[in-house]
Amino acid sequence: MTQPTQRTARLEARIAPDMLNVVKRAAEIQGRSVSDFVVSAAHDAARRTIEETEIIRLSVEDQRRFVEAILNPPEPTPALRRAFARHHELFGGE
Repeated sequence: MTQPTQRTARLEARIAPDMLNVVKRAAEIQGRSVSDFVVSAAHDAARRTIEETEIIRLSVEDQRRFVEAILNPPEPTPALRRAFARHHELFGGE
């Protein structure tokens, strides 16, 4: 049995009456209160939004190119060599 979540903050929102009717209907269908439905929906949307910024999805071709670049990196260009040299001048190191 899961323990109930302790609620310590309040969230208020103003929405159009027709949108509220849709939310109420959806909450009814799931057998939840409007508050529980809205909190759960907001939580799911927040999790998806965060996940989308933390996970990089690559096509199969992009995955192949990425691995190829890691395993067989190209030779540094003249501009990159100059940048390495300038970095070494400014910060030392190898």
